[in-house]
Amino acid sequence: MYFYAARQPILDAEKNLFAYELLFRDGVDNVFPGIDEDEATTRIIEGSQFNLGLAHLTGNKPAFINFTLDTILKNYPAMLPPETLVVEILETVTPGKKLLASVIELKKQGYVIALDDYEHKPVWRHFFPYVDIIKIDLRAMSFEEVEQVMTELAEFKHINYLAEKVETLAEFNQCKKMGFKYFQGYFFSKPEMVKTKTLSPSQLTLSELLAETSSTDIDLPKVTQIFERDINLSYKLLRYSNSATFKRRADISTIKQAIVALGKYELKKFLSLLFTASVSDEKPQELLRLAMVRARFCENLAEINEDGDASMAFLTGMLSLIDAILDEDIATVMEQLPLSLEIKEALVNKKGKLATYLQLAMTYERGLWEQESALETSLKLSDEQVPAIYANAIDWSNEQISSINS
Repeated sequence: MYFYAARQPILDAEKNLFAYELLFRDGVDNVFPGIDEDEATTRIIEGSQFNLGLAHLTGNKPAFINFTLDTILKNYPAMLPPETLVVEILETVTPGKKLLASVIELKKQGYVIALDDYEHKPVWRHFFPYVDIIKIDLRAMSFEEVEQVMTELAEFKHINYLAEKVETLAEFNQCKKMGFKYFQGYFFSKPEMVKTKTLSPSQLTLSELLAETSSTDIDLPKVTQIFERDINLSYKLLRYSNSATFKRRADISTIKQAIVALGKYELKKFLSLLFTASVSDEKPQELLRLAMVRARFCENLAEINEDGDASMAFLTGMLSLIDAILDEDIATVMEQLPLSLEIKEALVNKKGKLATYLQLAMTYERGLWEQESALETSLKLSDEQVPAIYANAIDWSNEQISSINS
């Protein structure tokens, strides 16, 4: 038995990570519609509690999990601690006395209650004293309708609003102005405005190093010289090469030693991670985390397929959000970076094996199970491999984020 799930980030108004919504994937049919909602909820609870643990999937952030009427009446939320869970009542649930009694009991136990894809109906008024979060789908309701709902519910000041499917900066700003507290969607991974962002000298140096290490044969003296021009980069390289990850028997004390000890593969990973982290310092950290998950995911796929240089797959995933990070069109960014044609083809034209790896990562993280299943089949991957690769990518990104923040 295997546990399959993806996660979608939920951010606050400052674009800080607040929680994740967990999305179920059916490992047998590969497509969500092949299983009913009750079983989907049950499998999410079972998997997160007994297989991986919520901390693994959410990094100790709250988990939004969908619950049907039947799973709420059976008190399934109680299988998870209140501080780890937001009980999300599905939009398909019909409000009634039994549901209200269960919601009141869950509130007494300390659970946070959310209404998913809210449709305004008078009968929900009985629930509002116990509801903490109302999720509103921006694709299903106009801003005028949203404003009307918020006006009618104004007396329930404890209720916070979460905007779903926020896809542009304009929508994000409009929702903030209206009083939304939480946001879910792809807005944080798209360019926020069209402008040119100048790279700092250190970022330009990293770009130069990425170009040098992308060649078949690394010019060791030249790479060493580039590092030595930047004290900060030299320090980070020495610290990284001496880290516990590599279990060195002796300390590394020079730039040349560090480069040789790491090798081309690890050096390229280190540089791509450092570059993305340095240019995303003013962006939501979840943007960097997502890029890192994609990078590790693509790298592992390349290793399984024994298909060329896995570090190129890693760099493709790492740079897949560079347009959002630099507020530039992806084609414009690629013109400025001295990268291989294969990586540029994957990121700009969505062509090639690297593009397929990246597309699989993106469909999995978004819970687009039909597309994910087709890509999984095209790469000749088993049902068990992709969730395992995804879980490994999350673990690795969490470790790297902790290292960056320390």
